[in-house]
Amino acid sequence: MRPPGTAKQLEKRRRRAVQLLESGQHLSAVARQVGAAVSSVFRWGQAYRRKGTRGLNPQPTPGRPPRLSPGEKQRLVKRLARGALRAGYGTDLWTLPRVTALIHQEFGVRYHPAHVWKVLTGLGWSCQKPDRRAVERDEAAIARWKQADWPRLKKRRSTWGPSRVRR
Repeated sequence: MRPPGTAKQLEKRRRRAVQLLESGQHLSAVARQVGAAVSSVFRWGQAYRRKGTRGLNPQPTPGRPPRLSPGEKQRLVKRLARGALRAGYGTDLWTLPRVTALIHQEFGVRYHPAHVWKVLTGLGWSCQKPDRRAVERDEAAIARWKQADWPRLKKRRSTWGPSRVRR
């Protein structure tokens, strides 16, 4: 099956499926051709028989409309990509309360921080916890130790005891 598309693309698929059904093709063949589930093609055919072409029109999405428009969400992504330092924070780490404050400041919309998480995941963002590393960490010394000392200290298979593999 195909991933969902825009409302216009989906409507076009529904109309194509009905054309194929009207030409006498079987549900499963039509479903394969338009990249949809057989149950969806069946539903589209029923809607067409009941309401005509009106039955194939896109239906409004149920539920409360989003508080941020698609354009505002894209502006939010751009602001987040610039980093928290440029937004005036002491570290370059975005936290939910910081993003909540940014949304309120930028768009005048108040969200609970837990809901901001849903907005961010909907935009393709994920939780990223930065590695904590000591300020004194010496990367060159660590690399030398891994090359010189670690192979010498690492246990080898022969020191683990007899092999358990039978032939």
